[in-house]
This record gives sequence, C-alpha cells and structure tokens, in this order.
Amino acid sequence: MDHLHGFAVPAPDTVREHWRRASAESVWLRPGDWYHPAVDALVEALCEERDTVPAAERLGRVRAEAGVGIGEAIDDVVCLFRVRDREPGVELLRAVAVGWSEGYEATPVTPEVLDPESGLATTQYLVHRLRETYGVAARTGVAATHTHGLLVVDVALDDLTGWQRFARSAAMGRALTHTFGDGHPMASLGDGLFVVLGERGVDDHELRSALRHSIERTGLSLGVTAILRRPPRIWLEPLPGTHTAAVELLGTLQR
Repeated sequence: MDHLHGFAVPAPDTVREHWRRASAESVWLRPGDWYHPAVDALVEALCEERDTVPAAERLGRVRAEAGVGIGEAIDDVVCLFRVRDREPGVELLRAVAVGWSEGYEATPVTPEVLDPESGLATTQYLVHRLRETYGVAARTGVAATHTHGLLVVDVALDDLTGWQRFARSAAMGRALTHTFGDGHPMASLGDGLFVVLGERGVDDHELRSALRHSIERTGLSLGVTAILRRPPRIWLEPLPGTHTAAVELLGTLQR
C-alpha cells in the first residue's frame, strides 16, 4: 500500500481486482472479456490523483471497439468509483461517452442498426422491426393495432450543448435497457425523444412508474438530472392500420 498526500492508498492491482469483481457481479455481461490495458491506466490515474479524463476516454474507445454497449461501459466505470467510495464526475462520464463514440465510429458496425449516442436502435432499424410486426399481423389475421403500440418517452429540454445531448442519450439508453431488457425494440428518435415497440398492455401504470424511477435513478447516478425533463412525458401511441402509416407516425414524432 502506497502513501499519497499523507493518506494510505490501495495498490492499483488491488483496486483493479475490486473493480473487476464489483462489475462482474452487477453490470458486466461477459466477465472473461473485461480486462484491457486501458483498465490499468484508469486505475493508476485514479489512485495517483491524476487527471482521469484521458484514461477514461481511452477506455470508452476500446470498449466500443470490443462491441460493448455504451450503457455497459458507463456502468462499469461507475463501479470503479463506487469501490473507491466516490461518485464519477460529469467530465469523467463525458470522457467515457466521447471515447465510446469515437471507437464506435471506427468499427465496421452497420450505421442503420445502432445509434451511437444512446446505444439503442436507430429509427431505420425500428422501421424494419415494425415491418416484421405487420407481417405477423397479416399472417395471423390479428391487426397490429390490436396487439402492439409505441410507448413514447420525452425527456427533452431546450438549449443543451452537444455533449449534454450526448450524455442525455447515453443516460436514456441505459434507463430504457434496464427497464425493458431484451425483446422490446427501442429507438432514439432524436432530441430527447425515445420509443419502445411493445405488446399492448406495456402502457400499464406499474411499468410507467418503473420507467420513471429508472430514468430518475440513472440521471442521479450519472449526474445528468439537470439535462433531463423531470418528470418525463410518457404516453402510448397505438399502431395505425398499415406499416406505411406507422412509418409516417414515426416521422411525425421526430422533431
């Protein structure tokens, strides 16, 4: 154990191991893929009380290049600060997000599939999933308007900077993923507006409450509550009768 400014500081290897364990037990999906040398750089910067922003940006970049979602990457870094009894600052989280965006743009991922800011699907991909939904409706004879709807979530605020919009999207991607998990196509429509394609019944009071709480918790943990509409506006848009009309509805919702 080293000493810095008169205080005992755990060795970086110890901090890294505590971080790895905390992340694996709570947020990390593939424990065997967690380690990268960029991890050591961030740990050392934190333990030595140096600027952590460059190391955080590098870690965000390599996480994106490895196919890790932005929500998982941010949650992982939060785990590091929690094991050191700290909360990550906004600049630190911004660095992770910026690095992740740069890494994402450098990877051969089809841009029509994933929105780099939120980690959710793009509108184009949601259009494809809607086509599948209407195809099932045609085969079963049960209209899509009776079986599915679009849950719309609006957290927009005016006069945000570019990085604040990015941070808002990252926070919302995390909150929506935590609430709905797999099986519910979700997309960012831009400018603080998000949609979830789900079966009718998704709009019940309990789910809305859970989503609002998830957005609030995520905003607090990432320090971005000031750039989220509070409370968020949440409502259900029933699907229209045809796929073409559904695409037009998405266009109407987009700002």
